[in-house]
Amino acid sequence: MDRRQVLAYRIAEHGLHRTAKDVTELAVVKAGLQDSMRDTALLALVARLDAPVSPVDDRRLVLGWTLRGAPHYHLDLAEVTRALVPLDDADALARMLWQRKELAATGLAASEVVFTAAKAIREVVTKEMTKGAVSTAVTKKLPPEFSRWCRGCNATHIQEQLMRIATPHAGVRLVAGASPATLAPLEGRGRMRRTPDVAAATSVVESYLSLNGPASPGEAAEFVGTARAVVDKTWPDDLVSVDVDGKTRYLPAARLAALENPPEPDIVRLLPPLDPFIQARDKALLVPDPLRRKQVWKMLGNPGVLLADGDIAGIWRTKSSGTKLTFTLTAFDPLPPAARQEAESEAARVAAARGFEKHTVTWVG
Repeated sequence: MDRRQVLAYRIAEHGLHRTAKDVTELAVVKAGLQDSMRDTALLALVARLDAPVSPVDDRRLVLGWTLRGAPHYHLDLAEVTRALVPLDDADALARMLWQRKELAATGLAASEVVFTAAKAIREVVTKEMTKGAVSTAVTKKLPPEFSRWCRGCNATHIQEQLMRIATPHAGVRLVAGASPATLAPLEGRGRMRRTPDVAAATSVVESYLSLNGPASPGEAAEFVGTARAVVDKTWPDDLVSVDVDGKTRYLPAARLAALENPPEPDIVRLLPPLDPFIQARDKALLVPDPLRRKQVWKMLGNPGVLLADGDIAGIWRTKSSGTKLTFTLTAFDPLPPAARQEAESEAARVAAARGFEKHTVTWVG
């Protein structure tokens, strides 16, 4: 398979042809829809549904810190939490990401660190509380090794990533649309589960391979937020190997026919920063040109991407002023007039979804 066929397959799997009638039909929602930046989840739905409802207003969706500790909307937060129970201490430590070294220095088993923090969070969060209030109360309950001095907050508090990965195990969700971040007990939460569920963890890997495959074990591990060796333990059985531009990658066997014959990717979409489509870990396949990759994925302030003719064809940004939203669209290569017109129609959908009465579009390139 070449990259264009892989991208055509992913465009279809991600629901970007707008064939789904409801948010619950979208595979990206079943897998967990990230919402780390303003309106990310809303605009991801705008790109996939004719008449999207804001995820804040859809009571079927529950927001929580889940995959990689990032906020995601889920149809069943309790179900995904089972998949997040660390398989062992190596898994627990890997999920702490950039704070691995600091938490390893506690000298405690990583799984015990996670569940000790989860127990404290569960005891504290019995009603809606701001993240700051929860952090202050939880920090007092935990050993000092679990906390650090934060220059930005001018206070000592629980390690950020530890709080995020422990919170779902505490039976605690995020309040959708709340600012500042607000936590609340999950309705009907049962006892805290500490027993790993290998089948549930495997289903997360399988979902990634279905949406963003063919992919490698290392790419799946990076998406899940754990170590490659951990993913080896949850690697699905029913996979086929696929040669993608000379590299061996893997796909669920049930999706092979869809990969071999994807629909024509003759669509134009404006995808928001952190959209599921650009969350695939093989960035060089998504955007082969390294200079263009630097425009799409930045250390801070990622733009949205323009999808056209089955490829990432450019980037876009917005600036708001009162009731007006100004779009700046940058095409990597010259686009035909029809594609530009469709992109401007998509900009109108984005502006309307975000509640702006007026908008303008400026093209660069």
